[in-house]
Amino acid sequence: MPNNYFKFKQFTVYQDKCAMKVCTDACLFGAWAAERIQNSKNKIQKALDIGCGTGLLSLMLAQQLPDVIVDAVEIDEDASQQAKENVEASPWRREIEVYNASIQQFATAAKHQYDIIISNPPFYENDLKSGDAKRNLALHSAELKLEELIKISSELLKDDGKLFILIPYNRTEQLSQLIRDHLSIKEIVFVKQTPKHQFFRSMFLLEKEESATVTSDMVVMDGDGRYEDKFIELLQDYYLFLR
Repeated sequence: MPNNYFKFKQFTVYQDKCAMKVCTDACLFGAWAAERIQNSKNKIQKALDIGCGTGLLSLMLAQQLPDVIVDAVEIDEDASQQAKENVEASPWRREIEVYNASIQQFATAAKHQYDIIISNPPFYENDLKSGDAKRNLALHSAELKLEELIKISSELLKDDGKLFILIPYNRTEQLSQLIRDHLSIKEIVFVKQTPKHQFFRSMFLLEKEESATVTSDMVVMDGDGRYEDKFIELLQDYYLFLR
């Protein structure tokens, strides 16, 4: 049974009310996105976390981007309440605002666009569901399909903004096709657990401005079960233990 909390260096994420727990790929994604944002020349003021769950990605961004204000949107009431509690217990309670709403509802009422949008969306479409309604909502995209996520994100993104999305590797081509009418793919990183494993996640960086796509690979652990150097570099500001 997973722990009901995950402790980082500067904050703790409680997760007993959320169907989707803190996982390595989400942590890697948040750290990678934060690094890319820090390395950009754009001034970042407003960020949007679509489907924030426990609030993990919002907290990771707030830690590394001290001037950013984050709107975190979560459709599940219990998960949004947990995100609020995690934010309130963190050093960034004034920088992060959690909204219990669908992104469709939120977008309708939105009064501004965002410099950064980040999302770890539901993974599966047209797949078998479990008997757990909350897990279905967290894992399956019946409430928010990828095409709709891209369309809404492109409307809420500033002209020089950046959209970060984490998806299963087997949906990489599908997302690439859906993006074409809305955004340009700046970068894709394919992630595998060890050198012997197949790729299991793809991390996308998207922009409105046309650009050539840069692709690369990332491995979480080496063959001996130790974290790879790049993983350590990205997560060293967050994880308590890495070696």
